[in-house]
Amino acid sequence: MKKQLFTLAALAFTITAMAQDFDTSKPFGFCTVNSRTEATPYDITGGGCYTYPVSEGFTGKVTELKSDGPEADMKAKIQNAIKQYDVVILDGSNGDFIISSSIGFERGNKTILGINNARLCTKFYVTDEIKQALNAAGVPSMSTSDGGGTLSNGKTVKEQAEFNTRQIIINLTGDKSENYQKSGIFSLNKENVIIRNITFVGPGSVDVGGYDLISATGAKHCWVDHCAFSDGMDGNFDITNSSDFITVSYCTFSYTDRSYMHQNTNLVGSSDSEATGFLNTTFAFNWWGTGCNQRMPMARVGKIHMLNNYFNCAGNSSSINPRKNSEFLIEGNYFDTGVKKYYSQDDAIAVTWDQNNYIAEASSLPASKGSTVTVPYTYSVLPYADVPAIVKAQAGATLQFSTSAISTVRTSAITATEYYDLNGRRLAEPQRGVNIRVERMANGQTVTTKVIK
Repeated sequence: MKKQLFTLAALAFTITAMAQDFDTSKPFGFCTVNSRTEATPYDITGGGCYTYPVSEGFTGKVTELKSDGPEADMKAKIQNAIKQYDVVILDGSNGDFIISSSIGFERGNKTILGINNARLCTKFYVTDEIKQALNAAGVPSMSTSDGGGTLSNGKTVKEQAEFNTRQIIINLTGDKSENYQKSGIFSLNKENVIIRNITFVGPGSVDVGGYDLISATGAKHCWVDHCAFSDGMDGNFDITNSSDFITVSYCTFSYTDRSYMHQNTNLVGSSDSEATGFLNTTFAFNWWGTGCNQRMPMARVGKIHMLNNYFNCAGNSSSINPRKNSEFLIEGNYFDTGVKKYYSQDDAIAVTWDQNNYIAEASSLPASKGSTVTVPYTYSVLPYADVPAIVKAQAGATLQFSTSAISTVRTSAITATEYYDLNGRRLAEPQRGVNIRVERMANGQTVTTKVIK
């Protein structure tokens, strides 16, 4: 019984549990509302389904793609699939999907879902030869504010470090058009898009004014969930250009030794002059880990909810960074040992530091600023002590979907609801932490869900 129960628990997810339970298969946060202040709901559906397998009653258009091989550029196939289908399933069983340059969205109302360890990887990457040439030129000690010049392709660059970096890469690759700068994965500017359970692998961070792994520019009502981001060229996942009502949940952000400099992972708002009233974003149950240096996130203009995130980015320069015209609500986050630069703010409108946060290397929490910041949706805050274990277990592309056609929609009345702990013990009622909920139907169907109380 225990083995069967936890096999189901690992594989089956329902879309019907309440958001305040933090069901790992249901959207919550800013993507589910239509206002930064009022509880006006928005039904975020993506392409109409966001679990796998797609339910038998689903009437939308679905396609499944596999990689054509380690040398094949999959950009055109994925872009065409997004154009033609409501739900695109990326199946990693044939290996990585190699992407030559960032993929655009012509339409919204889409779901992009990874199964079988789907990885989207940029074709270009920062080689050891490039890094050795940058070191030999002294790029790490160069100015990042002035002292640029004109590249051999005629383009003018203002900053000394960027100028030298770009010229060195042109010299080594012969790419005078600098197409390598477009080494991102998705350029997202549409409404009602869901992206889940995908690993994004970038070329390595380097100061060339390049693309992010995901660039949300003018995107509205998007849910990016259970994804892993590593080595974005400019950023891992940036949200700018009046994007709004975005939820980023159960994602991981990191950098490897492929990255060189500019490990600035998440920017919200591209400049201090960006239009106000937008960029309202929820970051919940995310993990900023190895190699992350700054922008976790750095945000302008928007209302940003930082809920139960985990930081173990030792040696970083900055973590949470409210900037001009932003409002931050910071609750239940955990900053582990080694994270000394956990907060700085510059001209934010308001910051609310709840007492339910933990900073391992600080004797007190930062002071709140301005009026109390609130958000217009229902949620619960987990105790900070529970955050490391939960986030480490669940964040990233960790959803293990069933391949046995378990329906994601209930087809019969519930006859019994049972709760179990992670050791298989039956509970009279859900306990604090991770629980397994089993709902038994009149038709014999069983729906098993992870919930957090």
